[in-house]
Amino acid sequence: MDTDAKIYVAGSRGLVGSAMVRTLQAQGYHNLVLPTSQALDLRNQAAVEAWFAKEQPEYVFLAAAKVGGIQANNTYRAEFLYDNLMIEANIIHSAYRHGVKKLLFLGSSCIYPKLCPQPMKEDYLLTGFLEPTNEPYAIAKIAGLKLCENYSRQYGVNFISAMPTNLYGINDNFNLANSHVLPALMRKFHEAKIQNQPTVTVWGTGTPLREFLYVDDLADALVFLMNTYNEIAFVNVGTGQEVSIKELALTIQAVVGYEGDLVFDATKPDGTPRKLLDVSRLEAAGWQAKTDLKTGIERTYAWFTDHYDTLRR
Repeated sequence: MDTDAKIYVAGSRGLVGSAMVRTLQAQGYHNLVLPTSQALDLRNQAAVEAWFAKEQPEYVFLAAAKVGGIQANNTYRAEFLYDNLMIEANIIHSAYRHGVKKLLFLGSSCIYPKLCPQPMKEDYLLTGFLEPTNEPYAIAKIAGLKLCENYSRQYGVNFISAMPTNLYGINDNFNLANSHVLPALMRKFHEAKIQNQPTVTVWGTGTPLREFLYVDDLADALVFLMNTYNEIAFVNVGTGQEVSIKELALTIQAVVGYEGDLVFDATKPDGTPRKLLDVSRLEAAGWQAKTDLKTGIERTYAWFTDHYDTLRR
């Protein structure tokens, strides 16, 4: 991409989209188009088509999606399927119709089977049943990467897909009802510290293993892929490293400076025992994550404390 190329970041106010904007601007890209969801309803096909006809972006980062944690995924099942299908289909089709040079679709590691062999290779897609609680979201993301794959095959366009692991960072969702484990724990520890609570309870045994990628590293990987990767096959994006939920909780506790006790509630579900991406395809292409977990948590907590009064609750 030339630094003056017209780049559309769909979902520019979300966790990933805002990191994309930061990273693109830091790398000298200055011609960004960033309509808000209020200005452009991506579920509306006619509105998306009209916007592409008017703006004519050259490159598209498709980071817009309806997202949430396990409770939100399981509660709003129809919305997670419908909204995500409409968003991706409208943008991908309009990008094709209006001659976008390259599009990058952002998926999710939840596309893999519930009982997927570890670490999860790209070839394991559609080899087993999905996790039931987030099946609608996963199906929508699978449909998006298959749209990119088949538009590329049929029309010769350069539409690629990336599947990231668990993300965290600046501008995350810290709502305890529908956020993911890392931001939820950060908020729990912070509020326990300021309220002098003696204990913090963590769901499950603490033994499940998870992989976490700092969102600005993801954004750097996506710019790298946009500039260098032209394969139809989608690519995993992660660190290739895993940590137990107990280790994660202890790291967050140390960064926050909470001095009380940690209690694991084994009556609550652990979820999948292990969830790790195989990132050998990405590393072979020439990219590796740069931010270690503790550093990423420190940066996120600094932002969290600065914005605590205005967070989504």
